[in-house]
Amino acid sequence: MQRKSFGKMPCPIARSLERVGEWWSILIIRDALHGFTRFDQFQKSLNIAPNMLTRRLSALVDAGLLRRRRYSERPPRYEYILTEMGRDFRPVIVAMFAWGNRHFAPEGASVMLVDKKTRRAADPVLVDRRSGRPLNEPDFVFTAGPAASERTRRRYAMVAQKKPFAAQRSSTPVRGRK
Repeated sequence: MQRKSFGKMPCPIARSLERVGEWWSILIIRDALHGFTRFDQFQKSLNIAPNMLTRRLSALVDAGLLRRRRYSERPPRYEYILTEMGRDFRPVIVAMFAWGNRHFAPEGASVMLVDKKTRRAADPVLVDRRSGRPLNEPDFVFTAGPAASERTRRRYAMVAQKKPFAAQRSSTPVRGRK
């Protein structure tokens, strides 16, 4: 069964998932951000089958997140270097790291993000570059952009007419609770 392609969907999240939506891809990019470049480094770190790693590396090269560079002529060997697009994925990795530590590490953090100089733990937050305000405030909403199709414009017009999710949740009784 062939999976559906998200590459031509107008949603930027869907288009991004087309490039990195497979979990091995995200873990490969994570390791590349840590400085790994060679096939054997990725394989050892991830304990991934060679054929799967070959497919994922090729897909990341095709998507423009990595580039292949030959480092040995005999035998021919390649390393995989992050492109600018690949390096731009770092905030996504940091956000996933923070979300994972917050919600899926009841035993405590096994990995921390720290200031290199002070060694103090960072508390990542996504902010608007212009105002410096955290984007999790209810003041920021998604809306149709200038290149939006009519369907996308209708969808976001419907979204704008509805109550925010947090307001709906607080006014809706939860089953089993009084």
